[in-house]
Amino acid sequence: MKHSERIVSHGDVSLSTEHFGKRGQPAVLLLAGATVSMLFWDEEFCQLLADRGFFVIRYDNRDVGRSTTYEPGTTPYDLLDLLDDAIAILDDYHLEKAHLVGMSLGGLIAQMAALKYPRRVESLTLIATGPWGNPDPGIPEMDTRILDFQAKSATVDWTNEDTVVDYLLEGAALMSGQKPLDRARTERTVRQEFRRANRYISMFNHAALQGGEAYYNRLDEIRQPTLIMHGTDDLIWHYRNSDTLLKGIKGSKRMTLAGTGHELHPQDWPAIVKGIANLAGC
Repeated sequence: MKHSERIVSHGDVSLSTEHFGKRGQPAVLLLAGATVSMLFWDEEFCQLLADRGFFVIRYDNRDVGRSTTYEPGTTPYDLLDLLDDAIAILDDYHLEKAHLVGMSLGGLIAQMAALKYPRRVESLTLIATGPWGNPDPGIPEMDTRILDFQAKSATVDWTNEDTVVDYLLEGAALMSGQKPLDRARTERTVRQEFRRANRYISMFNHAALQGGEAYYNRLDEIRQPTLIMHGTDDLIWHYRNSDTLLKGIKGSKRMTLAGTGHELHPQDWPAIVKGIANLAGC
């Protein structure tokens, strides 16, 4: 059963969190990608993990959802601050360590966490992400369809819920790869994100994130058990980035999600949950 919201405060930052499952069970901390709130990790998905015997935490990064936001167009924090936010959540929940599951940007933060706080990270599940380091020039960059879609954001009225929903549903269709888009579920999530956000448009501050260079190109130092999950139809992080992760992180394994785009598709949830559980020995 999902518990009520828990606010984690450290320094001048407040982070909105929610948890599932029973305390005392192995902990899973879910790290979402850029611009999305904790709602990216659907309640049903979180409950599936809890049902496998995990204590699951999802949370809003800075500038999304109900966590601390900053003026649009400003980013007075960096990637290492987001990393330290994640560790502060573990501290507040009195957790010595956790299995980290990171999607996209969250996967980059998880990699840095494994290096900066190795004793706090039991395992890594890296979903639809790439290596924290110099890109391989032989791997295709972000698909031009995504770039064209992002360029249209300048014409969106971000104060109008219906306009925002229409635009983000178009984006979700691009993200869904060859798998069917559940438009009703996606629309429900977008509307919920829009309504619960402290300052919705501040999510775009994530585009200016910097920092973390001290942990660049250090994949070979990651020692935690690692599972790489990547969709073959990901238009943001090309599937071949999983090759780099697999080669760079010793002993890592890969789960290929055939036909999946840059998303956490409901059809993949059982396999993803099973993969995380097997990695954690649960």
